[in-house]
Amino acid sequence: MHRTDEEHEQLRLIRRYVTPGRRYLKLGGALLGMSERDRDTFLRKLGRAAGGISPRELDALLDRGWRECTAAAWLIAVAGRTEFRERLGGLLLASRGPFVGQAYCVCLASFGTSADADILEAYLDRYLPRADLYYDQTAALGALLLLDAKLGADHAARFLTPDGLWQQWIDGPPGKDRDAPDTYREFIGQLLACADVAAKHCPDRLT
Repeated sequence: MHRTDEEHEQLRLIRRYVTPGRRYLKLGGALLGMSERDRDTFLRKLGRAAGGISPRELDALLDRGWRECTAAAWLIAVAGRTEFRERLGGLLLASRGPFVGQAYCVCLASFGTSADADILEAYLDRYLPRADLYYDQTAALGALLLLDAKLGADHAARFLTPDGLWQQWIDGPPGKDRDAPDTYREFIGQLLACADVAAKHCPDRLT
């Protein structure tokens, strides 16, 4: 079976930006478990990749599955490509696939504006009432708390009132972790710090 030019281009993108060193599997909590040396090497390569990928190529990755979308979201965060805010927000709110929502939350937190907080609020408004769905509520809350701290805002406060949406979601089935909300803020903050390190190695990073 002969591949089309489009298929060849997609494979090239995946091999260059998604699968080197199983990149897509390491963009998340696995980063924090690396040795300092391995993490620095990984983030240096990530920063260079973020500087080398074009907007058209990022769009092509975002049209594919969770592996490609995870890599694309991190590359967008590292390069500071805020023009992808609306696209990533739509993907987060749709929650059409597993594993990638955390990457969208990290990226929105990296942009660091009230517009990003609005997207995270919209996500929590949509998915906290669904106690049966364990999606990316913790990542979204952590990112929103992080943005609140940066912006001097209180977007997250209404979710955290006694018997509010957060508590209702935690209490609903199935069983969920009962870590304090600040635990999720700290976790997203650690991932964002990794993105910041990678950004130092990104040529012509957008500011």
